[in-house]
Amino acid sequence: MIDVKAVNYRDPDQAQQLVYLLNQYALDPMGGGEPLSEEVQAHLAKRLAERSDTFSFIAYVDGVPAGLVNCVENFSTFAARPIMNIHDIAVLPAYRGQGLSTALLQAVEQLARARHCCKLTLEVLEGNTIAKASYQKFGFAGYELDPAMGQAVFWQKKL
Repeated sequence: MIDVKAVNYRDPDQAQQLVYLLNQYALDPMGGGEPLSEEVQAHLAKRLAERSDTFSFIAYVDGVPAGLVNCVENFSTFAARPIMNIHDIAVLPAYRGQGLSTALLQAVEQLARARHCCKLTLEVLEGNTIAKASYQKFGFAGYELDPAMGQAVFWQKKL
């Protein structure tokens, strides 16, 4: 049985589960293949709890934490409404193919609608075909304003 619960970052058990699941994702090739630093593992839940714009859900299978989604609310100036960005979504390998990502996405969409967000956003690696298929099935698509200009590309500059 899948049960999705909002994370209380101040709850020590849920904080530990969040860090464990995110670290497992970080160790996966789709998450970069390296563990979270000791500092991140020690302070992540506390720092998330200090913010009013971050939200996480854990998916449990028969009481075992098996999937995680972390979200950060942003703002659309074009729509004058919030945007919910899915920053991380991960399912432990042993639980993949059981509908956990869909259950997590449904929880995020429900929260985003309640917060009057105009859209959900996420990023996905080009080579992650399984995740891309799951996201497309859920209704996600590439972003473009004008087909002549092409789709938006996610860039970064590390600081």
